[in-house]
Amino acid sequence: MAITTDPGFIPQGAPNTVGEFEVEFADQRRRARRAWLIGSVVFFILFMVTSWLGDFFRVTQITMPDGSREWRWVIPAGIPRLGEFIVKTIPELHWSTLGADFAHWFWRWQIWLKLLFETILIAYMATVLGVMGGFLLSFPASRNLAPNKWVLWITRRYLEIARTVPDLVWAIIFVYCFSVGPMAGVIAIALHSTGALGKLYSEVNENIDMRPIEGVKAAGGTWFDQIRYGAVPQVMPNIISYTLLRFEINVRASSIIGYVGAGGLGAEFRVAMSFQEYTDLSALFVVIFVTVMIIDYGSEKLRHRIIGMEGVRA
Repeated sequence: MAITTDPGFIPQGAPNTVGEFEVEFADQRRRARRAWLIGSVVFFILFMVTSWLGDFFRVTQITMPDGSREWRWVIPAGIPRLGEFIVKTIPELHWSTLGADFAHWFWRWQIWLKLLFETILIAYMATVLGVMGGFLLSFPASRNLAPNKWVLWITRRYLEIARTVPDLVWAIIFVYCFSVGPMAGVIAIALHSTGALGKLYSEVNENIDMRPIEGVKAAGGTWFDQIRYGAVPQVMPNIISYTLLRFEINVRASSIIGYVGAGGLGAEFRVAMSFQEYTDLSALFVVIFVTVMIIDYGSEKLRHRIIGMEGVRA
């Protein structure tokens, strides 16, 4: 019996696996193209409907330089006004009088620094409370760690309510309950942070390796022992990253909720807008921007030190 060494030779009666693969591959590509085409059409339709509902296609009347009124598309008609607003917020700085100009620009710097310190403290305390609540609730809110389905359902609904209501709305509610002041801001941001962090932490929990959990359970450990010794060591690096990111977000949030009387720099934004002190708005923006930049840099260094990446460069 002759034996062939031809790699393309297929014995009679043997299944043509190469041909079947090519047929399945071509069919898979056709299905993928069809799904991509349908998804693109649906995306385009939803985009156009959303743009129409958002007044992106609206036409409005504008006043021309000669005083006449003409109809224009709202987007090109509004962009120049955005430029006018930005120009109003830019202070006049001259090299010869730079010190005096800066002093005039930041003329309330003592009050702003005091309110900035209050803003950072609000963000810090709210983050601590939010981390405590989100961390504790993230385990019963995880599908792979929840003791039973009812605890899972109740915990997830609570976290959804906490993060669905904007922190500014929570601030309005707590200002009504506890009067104006930082406490209302702390509770508002902490409650919203609990919902947001609880969601993020629970997603981290659902991606852990379950073998350490099963080992603790097999050794007779309780549910709390399984979480403490099987889950927590695996999720801590991600917990730290999300926590530091949330603190940065809360600093920005605490600088706004003062607009409704919940403490911080927000009250200064309201005063500046009410009296049309546009240069004060830009000064406040610079203060917040520099603060967030410093916090972001410090958080990155702290996170790298904790997880052992001190020598790693971006």
